[in-house]
Amino acid sequence: QVQLVESGGGLVQPGGSLRLSCVASGIIFRLNGMGWYRQAPGKQREMVATITNRGTTNYADSVKDRFTISSDNAKKTTDLQINSLKPEDTAVYYCNAYDSWSNYWGQGIQVTVSS
Repeated sequence: QVQLVESGGGLVQPGGSLRLSCVASGIIFRLNGMGWYRQAPGKQREMVATITNRGTTNYADSVKDRFTISSDNAKKTTDLQINSLKPEDTAVYYCNAYDSWSNYWGQGIQVTVSS
């Protein structure tokens, strides 16, 4: 059974930092990439950052220069370092992984930015 488990979320003050982590298990084939998405209340899920198995990264314009994605292909893990957090970053963050056949999602983890 495929599982993606996120960790590291929580409540943080504006300007603070968090590091989200995701571990994928039960995926037999090599991953083509991993990524992070988020969904704020009343909004659609949006891409935050993605990384391919070759290390190519892509970021949403709203998070460039503040968020950094990394991954370990062998361990099937991905981390998202989030700096200079803003209230508008408040959302449920979802880990994503994909191989040549399927798209996999974690259950999501809450990040709340508030003073």
